[in-house]
Amino acid sequence: MNRYLQSSYRFGLIGGAFCIFAFLLFKWMGIDPTNFSMVFGYVLLPIFIFLGIRFFRDQMNQGELSFSHGMSIGFLIYSIIATVSGLGIYLILLLYPGLFEEIKSSKITVIEENRELIISQLNEESYQITYASLLEMSPADIAFNDFIWKIIPGLFFTIIISIILRKTKF
Repeated sequence: MNRYLQSSYRFGLIGGAFCIFAFLLFKWMGIDPTNFSMVFGYVLLPIFIFLGIRFFRDQMNQGELSFSHGMSIGFLIYSIIATVSGLGIYLILLLYPGLFEEIKSSKITVIEENRELIISQLNEESYQITYASLLEMSPADIAFNDFIWKIIPGLFFTIIISIILRKTKF
């Protein structure tokens, strides 16, 4: 196993497991697990990316870290977190179809309650398209949304953390 993957897979797997646990915990608490697990991911991602990049720099690369090293390690970590989290949520929703229906009905209720606001800001056609897409939503859509909202901020956090932790020997 190459040293990038060897130093990053642990952080990705543990981070992904935390995201799945957060999804279940928020459901158990009666909170919308899709929204709050996404927010939890925004807190969790930079922590695991930072720890993983620092581990690579200090333990695997003799205290040296270029920007490209940091970007590679960060990419692996946030990709693994997003994949584990997305697949975990997908499996949970497949195993518990009642949970999926509850989430779907919650999202439909929110859009119905905000109908006038959405129409005033956009238009009737946009509301109807969004409403129709919610009616056709599947567990894969929720899992893919979670995946995407871990990848996008993961890239942002990786860039910043790679710059901060960059350390080269002269």
